[in-house]
Amino acid sequence: MTRADLVVVANRLPVDRDDDGGWRQSPGGLVAALEPVMRRADGAWVGWPGRPDTTVDEFDFEGTHLVPVTLSRQEVAEYYEGFSNDTIWPLYHDVISPPQYRREWWNTYVEVNRRFADAAVAVAAKGATIWVQDYQLQLVPKLIRERRPDVTIGYFHHIPFPAYGLFSQLPWRRQVVEGLLGADVIGFQRAADASNFARAVHRQLRYETRATGIRIPNEDGSVRVSLAKAFPISIDAASFVELAHRDDIRARAREIRADLGNPDKILLGVDRLDYTKGIRHRMTAFGELLSENRLSVDRATLVQVASPSRERVEAYVQLRDEIELAVGRINGTFDTMEHTAIRYLHQAFPREEMVALYLAADVMLVTALRDGMNLVAKEYVASRIDNRGALVLSEFTGAADELGSAIRVNPHDIEGLKEAIMRGVEMPSAEQGRRMRALRRRVREHDVQAWSHDFLAALERARKANAS
Repeated sequence: MTRADLVVVANRLPVDRDDDGGWRQSPGGLVAALEPVMRRADGAWVGWPGRPDTTVDEFDFEGTHLVPVTLSRQEVAEYYEGFSNDTIWPLYHDVISPPQYRREWWNTYVEVNRRFADAAVAVAAKGATIWVQDYQLQLVPKLIRERRPDVTIGYFHHIPFPAYGLFSQLPWRRQVVEGLLGADVIGFQRAADASNFARAVHRQLRYETRATGIRIPNEDGSVRVSLAKAFPISIDAASFVELAHRDDIRARAREIRADLGNPDKILLGVDRLDYTKGIRHRMTAFGELLSENRLSVDRATLVQVASPSRERVEAYVQLRDEIELAVGRINGTFDTMEHTAIRYLHQAFPREEMVALYLAADVMLVTALRDGMNLVAKEYVASRIDNRGALVLSEFTGAADELGSAIRVNPHDIEGLKEAIMRGVEMPSAEQGRRMRALRRRVREHDVQAWSHDFLAALERARKANAS
């Protein structure tokens, strides 16, 4: 059996099945960030291959050893669609949608987390580093530590961590906190998330929390320190810059503008179809600007990409119906034979098409009600090699902590959102350039490679501290 010095544990493997039954690398910043690190470290990746009731043997893919974890259809329904996405997701996103607390979901979540931990323990070399990813696997750090005290364990939380008043609703709050504290380094998107977690630890366990870490007493009277800190994730900025320079993609951007009737301004929203993204608020604000004649369809078009998400979860089915009803109402009221108010696209697009959309868009609308980071905002900024365009950014995204030159907005304030949209539409070129240069500098200097380097460096310091 392969033994790895670095083991990543995530809900999904970093590959997808291709049409020929083989494997291709999955898109996404996490995979891009960790691929070179995994190659250098003889790494292994533990995850679900993406299809229920499918058993796949371990295999090597482009320098990384992949360890598939089998999930039944019922386990996918209860662990993933149920507890992860109908309990934890809404609870951690400020209860925008009511979370469901079902004991059978929790029991399956515990069992599946144990299976992921078992797979990681089996593949990890002596003294290895194990890096656990995200809210589907919050119990895994403790489960690993109980079996393998020789390894160094990291955990990164890709979504928000809620204030204690919300987190305390969770019937299994203590088990989740204890599970996360199995890690030596617990990473969050924002400093506020790390503070919320430390407060939950203190309220639940009464452990001493300091800036240098959370002090966890061992049975032998010694103390182990677990560091909870913000490590804001980012994107592979260089790849977006490279695509934005390609002649065919720049030509595609011009073609998109022509297909939309060459409006003066193109507004763009790019989201998963999720109730946390504030798509309905965005539609409301845009519709009111049209009704007030502050915008007109021959002057401005909103392109809304809403990629399919969790289509078997009832809340998402209802959300799609509501958004499509709103789009139909606005277009029915304001469309002309030549121009459409909202071009709504319920589909996913390849990265090349997304960069063309970013280049075509004059105003990027990121109006999430709550978001761990929102990498779309950073993708737009990285793609704007012309230093033009305006970013309207919700203050409730993790990206708002970093992208200070964006037009910040409270998406719950529809009047404020309307004013922010108009600021973006009417922003002079000189101001666009000044803001965009500052935004692009931040994204370039703090890309996803810097994120993974900073987190792994913190894990290495933890390993040395534990060895001393």
